[in-house]
Amino acid sequence: MEYQNTTLVAYASEVQKAEFYKKTYLHVALAILAFIGVETILINTVPSEVIGNLFSGRFIWLFIIGMFWLGSMLSSKLAFAATRSQQYMGLALYVLIEALIFLPMLVIAMYYTGSTAVITQAAIITLFMFGGLTAVVFFTKTDFSFLRSALIISGFIALGLIVAGALFGFELGLWFSVGMVIVASGSILYQTSQIKDQYGTEQYVGAALQLFSSVMLLFWYVLRILMSRK
Repeated sequence: MEYQNTTLVAYASEVQKAEFYKKTYLHVALAILAFIGVETILINTVPSEVIGNLFSGRFIWLFIIGMFWLGSMLSSKLAFAATRSQQYMGLALYVLIEALIFLPMLVIAMYYTGSTAVITQAAIITLFMFGGLTAVVFFTKTDFSFLRSALIISGFIALGLIVAGALFGFELGLWFSVGMVIVASGSILYQTSQIKDQYGTEQYVGAALQLFSSVMLLFWYVLRILMSRK
């Protein structure tokens, strides 16, 4: 299935807008469920010793960051491709990448706390924050496109700090995680504003990928904050 012409959501009818939003957030929900499913399989099949060996080295993390960046670029490109099959391939690839990146973090969280309670708490906080930020965009009708430059700059700064931490072996600490929660929240505001004004009515798979990526970034750092308190 291909689409050549698509109406911008900002100029679509109310029915078209409602359909686009329904499909977008349905795909976000399906991506989250797929992430949970893939993560459950990985946790129950990959030995914890293997996970520890694979993700313990600082230079391995640099390689993983590089692969994550390349995979994210490819996923995003596919998610906005002309055919629906390519779009779903991009979303599925990104879900798999996120599951692999999160694997050591979730295993550590369960190992140190002895349960999945902290993960559940982080998930609930993340979903409430996502819902609240989404409501801010839709009910205030504020254009958050002005956040783009700040998000790009903060993203490069964060990447530089992460790479430096991996190279020189220092912890980024609680305040870095708090800062990244703010960045992730800004990203959700920006992406939600974008899907209202800049996306076409047939680009709901790509829109869902962008929102899913911001939700997972928020979840990562909310979980880090909760783990630092244990």
